Amino acid sequence: MANTVTVKELVDSSGYIVLSGEEFLGNKITTSEISRPGVELTGFFNFYPSARIQLLGKTELTFIERMTAEERLIVMRRLCSKETPCFVIGRKLQAPAELTKAAQEAGIPILSAQSRTTRVSSNITNFLEGKLAERVSMHGVFVDVFGMGVMITGDSGVGKSETALELIQKGHRLVADDRVDLYQHDENTLIGEAPGILRHLIEIRGIGIIDVMTLFGAGAVKQTNEVNLIVNLELWSKDKKFERLGSTEEIVNILDVGIPKITIPVKTGRNLAIIIEVAAMNFRAKTMGYNAAETFERNLEVLIKENAQKND
Repeated sequence: MANTVTVKELVDSSGYIVLSGEEFLGNKITTSEISRPGVELTGFFNFYPSARIQLLGKTELTFIERMTAEERLIVMRRLCSKETPCFVIGRKLQAPAELTKAAQEAGIPILSAQSRTTRVSSNITNFLEGKLAERVSMHGVFVDVFGMGVMITGDSGVGKSETALELIQKGHRLVADDRVDLYQHDENTLIGEAPGILRHLIEIRGIGIIDVMTLFGAGAVKQTNEVNLIVNLELWSKDKKFERLGSTEEIVNILDVGIPKITIPVKTGRNLAIIIEVAAMNFRAKTMGYNAAETFERNLEVLIKENAQKND
Protein backbone atom coordinates (compact mmCIF):
# COMPACT_ATOMS: atom_id res chain seq x y z
CA MET A 1 0.00 0.00 0.00
CA ALA A 2 1.40 3.37 -1.00
CA ASN A 3 1.26 5.93 1.85
CA THR A 4 2.77 8.92 0.11
CA VAL A 5 3.40 10.44 -3.28
CA THR A 6 6.09 13.05 -3.90
CA VAL A 7 5.35 16.37 -5.55
CA LYS A 8 7.90 15.39 -8.21
CA GLU A 9 5.78 12.36 -9.15
CA LEU A 10 2.80 14.68 -9.57
CA VAL A 11 4.85 17.03 -11.75
CA ASP A 12 6.22 14.19 -13.88
CA SER A 13 2.75 12.72 -14.46
CA SER A 14 0.96 16.00 -15.16
CA GLY A 15 3.51 18.19 -16.90
CA TYR A 16 2.87 21.07 -14.51
CA ILE A 17 5.43 23.88 -14.58
CA VAL A 18 7.43 24.54 -11.43
CA LEU A 19 7.21 28.28 -10.75
CA SER A 20 9.38 28.17 -7.64
CA GLY A 21 10.79 25.78 -5.07
CA GLU A 22 12.15 23.14 -7.42
CA GLU A 23 14.45 22.00 -4.62
CA PHE A 24 11.39 21.07 -2.56
CA LEU A 25 9.80 18.63 -5.03
CA GLY A 26 10.57 15.81 -2.63
CA ASN A 27 7.74 16.97 -0.34
CA LYS A 28 5.29 14.17 0.47
CA ILE A 29 1.59 14.18 -0.42
CA THR A 30 -0.40 12.02 1.99
CA THR A 31 -4.02 12.60 0.97
CA SER A 32 -5.93 12.76 -2.30
CA GLU A 33 -8.18 15.56 -1.04
CA ILE A 34 -7.61 19.03 -2.48
CA SER A 35 -8.08 22.36 -0.69
CA ARG A 36 -9.15 25.61 -2.34
CA PRO A 37 -8.47 28.15 0.42
CA GLY A 38 -11.38 30.55 0.41
CA VAL A 39 -12.35 31.50 3.95
CA GLU A 40 -8.68 31.22 4.88
CA LEU A 41 -7.96 34.24 2.70
CA THR A 42 -10.27 36.23 4.97
CA GLY A 43 -8.19 35.19 7.98
CA PHE A 44 -10.30 32.24 9.22
CA PHE A 45 -7.85 29.37 9.84
CA ASN A 46 -9.73 27.40 12.52
CA PHE A 47 -10.26 24.41 10.22
CA TYR A 48 -7.50 24.90 7.67
CA PRO A 49 -6.64 21.53 6.01
CA SER A 50 -2.94 22.33 5.74
CA ALA A 51 -1.84 18.79 4.79
CA ARG A 52 -3.67 18.98 1.44
CA ILE A 53 -2.47 20.39 -1.86
CA GLN A 54 -3.58 24.02 -1.94
CA LEU A 55 -5.19 24.93 -5.26
CA LEU A 56 -5.63 28.56 -6.28
CA GLY A 57 -7.74 29.67 -9.21
CA LYS A 58 -8.97 32.92 -10.67
CA THR A 59 -11.46 33.45 -7.83
CA GLU A 60 -8.82 33.16 -5.10
CA LEU A 61 -6.22 35.24 -6.94
CA THR A 62 -8.75 37.99 -7.68
CA PHE A 63 -9.59 38.20 -3.98
CA ILE A 64 -5.88 38.27 -3.09
CA GLU A 65 -5.34 41.25 -5.43
CA ARG A 66 -7.73 43.32 -3.30
CA MET A 67 -5.45 43.01 -0.27
CA THR A 68 -2.58 45.29 0.58
CA ALA A 69 0.93 43.89 0.18
CA GLU A 70 1.25 43.61 3.96
CA GLU A 71 -2.05 41.75 4.31
CA ARG A 72 -1.11 39.38 1.50
CA LEU A 73 2.20 38.46 3.12
CA ILE A 74 0.53 37.78 6.48
CA VAL A 75 -2.12 35.50 4.93
CA MET A 76 0.35 33.75 2.62
CA ARG A 77 2.64 32.91 5.52
CA ARG A 78 -0.29 31.41 7.40
CA LEU A 79 -1.19 29.35 4.33
CA CYS A 80 2.37 28.03 4.11
CA SER A 81 2.21 25.43 6.86
CA LYS A 82 5.00 22.90 7.34
CA GLU A 83 2.51 20.13 6.42
CA THR A 84 1.56 21.72 3.09
CA PRO A 85 3.10 19.70 0.21
CA CYS A 86 2.68 22.29 -2.56
CA PHE A 87 0.59 25.03 -4.14
CA VAL A 88 -0.96 24.62 -7.59
CA ILE A 89 -2.21 27.60 -9.59
CA GLY A 90 -4.69 26.99 -12.39
CA ARG A 91 -5.18 28.65 -15.81
CA LYS A 92 -1.43 29.46 -16.09
CA LEU A 93 -1.97 32.42 -13.76
CA GLN A 94 0.97 34.00 -11.98
CA ALA A 95 1.67 33.43 -8.31
CA PRO A 96 1.51 36.53 -6.09
CA ALA A 97 4.99 37.69 -5.09
CA GLU A 98 4.03 37.36 -1.41
CA LEU A 99 3.05 33.71 -1.92
CA THR A 100 6.36 32.99 -3.67
CA LYS A 101 8.26 34.57 -0.77
CA ALA A 102 6.29 32.78 1.94
CA ALA A 103 6.46 29.42 0.13
CA GLN A 104 10.22 29.73 -0.32
CA GLU A 105 10.61 30.46 3.39
CA ALA A 106 8.52 27.39 4.29
CA GLY A 107 10.09 25.04 1.71
CA ILE A 108 6.98 24.61 -0.43
CA PRO A 109 7.02 24.40 -4.26
CA ILE A 110 4.53 26.32 -6.40
CA LEU A 111 3.24 24.66 -9.57
CA SER A 112 1.42 26.11 -12.57
CA ALA A 113 -1.28 24.22 -14.48
CA GLN A 114 -2.69 25.18 -17.86
CA SER A 115 -6.23 23.83 -17.45
CA ARG A 116 -9.11 25.56 -15.70
CA THR A 117 -9.08 25.12 -11.95
CA THR A 118 -11.95 22.63 -11.66
CA ARG A 119 -10.29 20.39 -14.25
CA VAL A 120 -6.97 20.63 -12.40
CA SER A 121 -8.69 19.59 -9.17
CA SER A 122 -10.28 16.59 -10.86
CA ASN A 123 -7.04 15.49 -12.54
CA ILE A 124 -5.00 15.74 -9.34
CA THR A 125 -7.64 13.87 -7.33
CA ASN A 126 -7.79 11.02 -9.86
CA PHE A 127 -3.99 10.74 -9.94
CA LEU A 128 -3.64 10.73 -6.15
CA GLU A 129 -6.52 8.31 -5.56
CA GLY A 130 -4.80 5.83 -7.85
CA LYS A 131 -1.42 6.30 -6.21
CA LEU A 132 -2.58 6.39 -2.59
CA ALA A 133 -5.25 3.70 -2.81
CA GLU A 134 -4.98 0.48 -0.84
CA ARG A 135 -3.42 -2.22 -3.02
CA VAL A 136 -3.42 -5.99 -3.07
CA SER A 137 -1.57 -8.43 -5.29
CA MET A 138 -3.06 -11.53 -6.90
CA HIS A 139 -1.39 -14.38 -8.72
CA GLY A 140 -2.62 -14.51 -12.29
CA VAL A 141 -2.43 -13.04 -15.78
CA PHE A 142 -4.32 -9.90 -16.74
CA VAL A 143 -5.25 -9.19 -20.36
CA ASP A 144 -7.44 -6.76 -22.26
CA VAL A 145 -9.79 -8.82 -24.44
CA PHE A 146 -12.10 -6.82 -26.73
CA GLY A 147 -11.81 -3.93 -24.29
CA MET A 148 -12.77 -6.11 -21.31
CA GLY A 149 -10.29 -6.58 -18.48
CA VAL A 150 -9.99 -10.35 -18.01
CA MET A 151 -7.89 -11.73 -15.16
CA ILE A 152 -6.90 -15.36 -15.72
CA THR A 153 -6.29 -17.29 -12.51
CA GLY A 154 -5.54 -20.91 -11.66
CA ASP A 155 -2.90 -23.19 -10.22
CA SER A 156 0.69 -22.87 -11.34
CA GLY A 157 1.32 -24.74 -14.59
CA VAL A 158 -2.33 -24.81 -15.70
CA GLY A 159 -1.52 -22.73 -18.79
CA LYS A 160 -2.34 -19.12 -17.88
CA SER A 161 0.66 -17.49 -19.55
CA GLU A 162 0.46 -19.70 -22.65
CA THR A 163 -3.21 -18.79 -23.04
CA ALA A 164 -2.37 -15.10 -22.63
CA LEU A 165 0.36 -15.41 -25.28
CA GLU A 166 -2.12 -16.85 -27.76
CA LEU A 167 -4.53 -14.01 -26.97
CA ILE A 168 -1.73 -11.51 -27.63
CA GLN A 169 -1.05 -13.16 -30.99
CA LYS A 170 -4.75 -12.74 -31.79
CA GLY A 171 -4.50 -8.98 -31.23
CA HIS A 172 -5.41 -8.60 -27.56
CA ARG A 173 -3.24 -6.77 -25.02
CA LEU A 174 -1.21 -7.86 -22.01
CA VAL A 175 -1.51 -5.86 -18.81
CA ALA A 176 0.30 -8.12 -16.34
CA ASP A 177 1.72 -11.62 -16.08
CA ASP A 178 2.32 -13.71 -12.95
CA ARG A 179 1.35 -10.98 -10.48
CA VAL A 180 -1.37 -8.35 -10.76
CA ASP A 181 -1.44 -5.28 -8.50
CA LEU A 182 -5.02 -4.22 -7.80
CA TYR A 183 -6.50 -1.06 -6.33
CA GLN A 184 -9.98 0.38 -5.96
CA HIS A 185 -10.65 3.38 -8.20
CA ASP A 186 -14.17 3.93 -6.87
CA GLU A 187 -16.89 1.85 -5.19
CA ASN A 188 -17.64 -0.02 -8.43
CA THR A 189 -14.28 -0.06 -10.20
CA LEU A 190 -11.21 -2.21 -9.62
CA ILE A 191 -8.04 -1.36 -11.53
CA GLY A 192 -5.21 -3.79 -12.26
CA GLU A 193 -1.65 -3.16 -13.37
CA ALA A 194 1.71 -4.91 -13.48
CA PRO A 195 4.40 -4.32 -10.86
CA GLY A 196 7.13 -2.13 -12.33
CA ILE A 197 9.66 -4.95 -12.48
CA LEU A 198 7.29 -7.19 -14.50
CA ARG A 199 5.80 -4.59 -16.85
CA HIS A 200 5.48 -5.83 -20.48
CA LEU A 201 7.10 -9.17 -19.55
CA ILE A 202 5.64 -12.66 -19.72
CA GLU A 203 7.16 -16.00 -18.69
CA ILE A 204 6.67 -19.03 -20.90
CA ARG A 205 7.90 -22.36 -19.57
CA GLY A 206 10.65 -23.78 -21.77
CA ILE A 207 11.40 -20.38 -23.34
CA GLY A 208 11.83 -18.11 -20.36
CA ILE A 209 10.97 -14.45 -20.00
CA ILE A 210 10.02 -12.52 -23.12
CA ASP A 211 9.34 -8.83 -23.66
CA VAL A 212 5.90 -8.59 -25.26
CA MET A 213 6.32 -4.99 -26.37
CA THR A 214 9.61 -5.76 -28.12
CA LEU A 215 8.27 -8.84 -29.92
CA PHE A 216 4.71 -7.73 -30.71
CA GLY A 217 4.85 -3.93 -30.58
CA ALA A 218 3.46 -1.21 -28.34
CA GLY A 219 -0.11 -2.13 -29.34
CA ALA A 220 0.23 -5.50 -27.59
CA VAL A 221 0.56 -4.07 -24.08
CA LYS A 222 -1.42 -1.82 -21.78
CA GLN A 223 -0.35 -0.12 -18.57
CA THR A 224 -3.58 -0.40 -16.57
CA ASN A 225 -7.12 -1.67 -17.10
CA GLU A 226 -10.36 -2.08 -15.22
CA VAL A 227 -10.96 -5.64 -14.00
CA ASN A 228 -14.28 -6.78 -15.46
CA LEU A 229 -14.12 -10.58 -15.29
CA ILE A 230 -12.12 -13.32 -13.58
CA VAL A 231 -11.61 -16.54 -15.54
CA ASN A 232 -10.35 -19.36 -13.35
CA LEU A 233 -8.65 -22.24 -15.17
CA GLU A 234 -9.05 -25.57 -13.40
CA LEU A 235 -7.83 -28.99 -14.46
CA TRP A 236 -10.75 -31.12 -15.59
CA SER A 237 -11.86 -33.91 -13.31
CA LYS A 238 -14.76 -36.31 -13.86
CA ASP A 239 -15.53 -36.06 -10.17
CA LYS A 240 -16.07 -32.29 -10.26
CA LYS A 241 -19.20 -30.62 -11.61
CA PHE A 242 -18.69 -27.56 -13.78
CA GLU A 243 -21.29 -24.98 -14.74
CA ARG A 244 -23.08 -26.00 -17.94
CA LEU A 245 -25.73 -23.34 -18.52
CA GLY A 246 -24.12 -20.25 -17.00
CA SER A 247 -27.32 -19.43 -15.12
CA THR A 248 -25.53 -19.02 -11.78
CA GLU A 249 -22.91 -16.33 -11.37
CA GLU A 250 -20.12 -16.35 -8.81
CA ILE A 251 -18.98 -12.99 -7.46
CA VAL A 252 -15.55 -12.43 -5.91
CA ASN A 253 -15.11 -9.41 -3.64
CA ILE A 254 -11.73 -7.71 -4.00
CA LEU A 255 -11.24 -4.51 -2.01
CA ASP A 256 -15.04 -4.30 -1.63
CA VAL A 257 -15.61 -4.45 -5.39
CA GLY A 258 -17.63 -7.40 -6.70
CA ILE A 259 -16.06 -9.06 -9.77
CA PRO A 260 -17.88 -11.84 -11.71
CA LYS A 261 -15.96 -15.11 -11.87
CA ILE A 262 -16.32 -18.13 -14.13
CA THR A 263 -14.44 -21.41 -13.97
CA ILE A 264 -13.27 -23.11 -17.16
CA PRO A 265 -12.13 -26.76 -17.05
CA VAL A 266 -8.79 -27.34 -18.73
CA LYS A 267 -8.70 -30.47 -20.83
CA THR A 268 -6.52 -31.67 -23.69
CA GLY A 269 -7.73 -30.30 -27.00
CA ARG A 270 -9.62 -27.29 -25.62
CA ASN A 271 -8.66 -23.96 -27.18
CA LEU A 272 -8.62 -21.78 -24.08
CA ALA A 273 -7.88 -18.55 -25.94
CA ILE A 274 -11.04 -18.84 -28.04
CA ILE A 275 -13.08 -19.82 -24.98
CA ILE A 276 -11.85 -16.74 -23.10
CA GLU A 277 -12.65 -14.53 -26.10
CA VAL A 278 -16.20 -15.92 -26.12
CA ALA A 279 -16.44 -15.51 -22.33
CA ALA A 280 -15.49 -11.83 -22.67
CA MET A 281 -18.02 -11.25 -25.46
CA ASN A 282 -20.73 -13.11 -23.54
CA PHE A 283 -20.04 -11.02 -20.44
CA ARG A 284 -20.32 -7.83 -22.50
CA ALA A 285 -23.63 -9.06 -23.91
CA LYS A 286 -24.90 -9.59 -20.35
CA THR A 287 -23.93 -6.05 -19.36
CA MET A 288 -25.92 -4.84 -22.37
CA GLY A 289 -29.02 -6.72 -21.20
CA TYR A 290 -28.85 -9.99 -23.16
CA ASN A 291 -28.43 -13.24 -21.25
CA ALA A 292 -28.30 -16.43 -23.33
CA ALA A 293 -28.91 -18.64 -20.28
CA GLU A 294 -32.12 -16.77 -19.46
CA THR A 295 -33.23 -17.06 -23.09
CA PHE A 296 -32.62 -20.82 -22.98
CA GLU A 297 -34.59 -21.17 -19.73
CA ARG A 298 -37.52 -19.22 -21.19
CA ASN A 299 -37.46 -21.39 -24.32
CA LEU A 300 -37.36 -24.49 -22.14
CA GLU A 301 -40.36 -23.33 -20.11
CA VAL A 302 -42.32 -22.70 -23.32
CA LEU A 303 -41.40 -26.17 -24.61
CA ILE A 304 -42.48 -27.83 -21.36
CA LYS A 305 -45.83 -26.01 -21.46
CA GLU A 306 -46.37 -26.99 -25.10
CA ASN A 307 -45.61 -30.68 -24.36
CA ALA A 308 -47.89 -30.57 -21.33
CA GLN A 309 -50.75 -29.21 -23.44
CA LYS A 310 -50.22 -31.94 -26.06
CA ASN A 311 -50.43 -34.64 -23.39
CA ASP A 312 -53.70 -33.27 -21.94
